[in-house]
Amino acid sequence: MPPSNFMREAIRLSLAGMRRGSGGPFGAVIVRRGEIIARGWNRVTSANDPTAHAEVVAIRRACRKLGVFHLRDCVLYASCEPCPMCLAAICWARIPKVYFANTHADAAAIGFDDEFFYRELARPAGRRRLKMKPLLRAEALVAFEEWRTKGDKTPY
Repeated sequence: MPPSNFMREAIRLSLAGMRRGSGGPFGAVIVRRGEIIARGWNRVTSANDPTAHAEVVAIRRACRKLGVFHLRDCVLYASCEPCPMCLAAICWARIPKVYFANTHADAAAIGFDDEFFYRELARPAGRRRLKMKPLLRAEALVAFEEWRTKGDKTPY
């Protein structure tokens, strides 16, 4: 199947999910060896879950289906350029290639906050709107040291 067909499916999901009131106009599919293995659409408002973006939903479904926590041999097709949260999830899933249709500027033009998040993440931590302060680092480092020396860990 050509890549354009996979993108058309992501776009179809964006429209279908939006029209039935699941959430915003975003859809995604994950393809492995030329076959769609998972579909996702925005479910933020219907699931009351701010992380239920189309890409994250598709990643969760693909990992569950394959029984893995990485998707190194998959491609993601998204109806819109992934937001920073989705981009991070894609990176954590180790997906090596992403195709997208609409841009994050297109999303901003219809009222989505993607542009704000891109700007915020580009700022040094001390200059972001979200106030962050370190607390109990020495106590927390105990877990990191134990992980570092753990012989039976599964690295990711």
